Amino acid sequence: MGIVNIEDDLHEQLRRASRASCRSINGQAAFWIRIGMLCELNPGLSFQELAARELAAAGVGAPDLAA
Repeated sequence: MGIVNIEDDLHEQLRRASRASCRSINGQAAFWIRIGMLCELNPGLSFQELAARELAAAGVGAPDLAA
């Protein structure tokens, strides 16, 4: 585990986003870092596609609402 220095404005945005997402500040930062990494590694996929892929990999499923 390490320490990451970020700008005060970004930390404030992180704090606000964590409250809205019901995550800890560290959890929100980890989420943003992971999504950012996935976006860089998979530039052809949308956020929704990446999120769906991650949820499926974690064994989370939902009924198809289009049916």
